[in-house]
Amino acid sequence: MKYYLISVVMGVFVGNLLFCVYQKYLLIMLLMLEFLVVNIFMLLNMYLSFINGEFYFVLIFLVLTVCEGALGVGILVNMLRSNGSDYFNNFSILI
Repeated sequence: MKYYLISVVMGVFVGNLLFCVYQKYLLIMLLMLEFLVVNIFMLLNMYLSFINGEFYFVLIFLVLTVCEGALGVGILVNMLRSNGSDYFNNFSILI
């Protein structure tokens, strides 16, 4: 249990670090965001099972995660259609 907690917390820190480092590509940012969400889901699941809590919050969290993923893919598709790549330096907000 201790090693599982350490690995999940390290996953959150590594996900945050990679999310900050790879800011130029939208697809990599979306993948890192999903990696963070999976780690946070595992932390919530472990915490709620430890305190014998209700798991309704986890279901709401998963629903919001699916909505976030769908919106991210929609933005990615729209960006690829308009610009041809997901590279942020080629993207202008004013267009």
